[in-house]
Amino acid sequence: MGDRTPAAGDAEHERRGTAVSAPPILGNVPGAYALGVFRDRHPALIRQVRDALPYSPDRLEALDRLLEEAISDTMQPLEASAHDFAAWLTWGRAYLRGRWTDAPFLWAESFFYRRVLEATGYFADGPWRGVDPFEPFKQAELAGSVVDEELASLDTVASASQAEKETALLLASLWGNRADLTFQITGELGDDKSADLVADDSALLWSLVHDGPPGRIVFVADNAGRELLPDLALIDHLLARRLATEVVLHVKPQPYFVSDATPADVLAGLRRLAGAPGEAGKAGVRLRQALRSGRLVLRTHPFACAPLPYSDMPDSLRDDFADASLTLTKGDLNYRRLVGDRLWPSDIPFAEVTAYFPGPVVALRTLKSDVLVGVAPDVTAALDATGERWRTTGTRALIQGRA
Repeated sequence: MGDRTPAAGDAEHERRGTAVSAPPILGNVPGAYALGVFRDRHPALIRQVRDALPYSPDRLEALDRLLEEAISDTMQPLEASAHDFAAWLTWGRAYLRGRWTDAPFLWAESFFYRRVLEATGYFADGPWRGVDPFEPFKQAELAGSVVDEELASLDTVASASQAEKETALLLASLWGNRADLTFQITGELGDDKSADLVADDSALLWSLVHDGPPGRIVFVADNAGRELLPDLALIDHLLARRLATEVVLHVKPQPYFVSDATPADVLAGLRRLAGAPGEAGKAGVRLRQALRSGRLVLRTHPFACAPLPYSDMPDSLRDDFADASLTLTKGDLNYRRLVGDRLWPSDIPFAEVTAYFPGPVVALRTLKSDVLVGVAPDVTAALDATGERWRTTGTRALIQGRA
């Protein structure tokens, strides 16, 4: 069967192998997190992008038009000359020229970032072609003494037992760029931050890694900058300890969602590691050598920037995941695509909504949006009772898997 270009949400519950479905998350619900993204975050982001680089007058005018769309909640299609104009019509013809907030949240967010690239001339002929509009933000994250201190903490991690080291590296990758957590192996990390996990299948993850012969592990990355560094440290551990014969690192083929990692961002992260002293520098050198030898493979796929759940993935990507002994998906956006950005009952099993996935999969996610599955009702009730907006603030996380 060849690849196809499905419509948004195409036959989702049939592909999932479950009779249960749920409505998509929308941005038109008063007080909803998604509505705040459209009303506040997107206009603010356009202004930041506008100021980050010295764009020419035509690019500034295009950004101003997009800003007006965001403020007025009116959506326009891509220019008909765009290379992916037909694809976006197929994915969401019904939403174009409507309101941003009336479209499914995942679809509309994805289209917004595609429109940012159009406004900045990323795909157009001219001097701004291929210039990442988010690169100044990404580079700012990698610079400075804070990152130096975080990387120096790898020296402490190196002296720990393997179990302690694996716990530390996994939790550092899970929590990403939270400066008080990255690469720590203190009791505070293990006791305090483990308590912030609403689900913890880390034992399953490590059993998939340790209990059979080493295999091919796929790691679907999330953000660049400081968050990518602990991901790379975890990948280095898997390769250096020969817990994986090969790691395939999936990143975005183009800038996406402000900070999502592209190949250029991976190379920037490797330079940052390799230029550091101590264990961080050694890890950077090993990873660069692993790229040259083929044990670390950098991969992109056009579907990575599609506004669709992974249940609609094309066969070429499905085959890549099917060949892996384990797929690790990192971050909130990958979680939304893995389980479907829908109003699921929070206790619907993770294994049920990911039954379509062609192999063992574990999600590492800091909660930054409303979608949630696989969490016991007593846990969600206790968290709701605190009054905290715990589903969207990044203060809680989860590790969920299916063998």
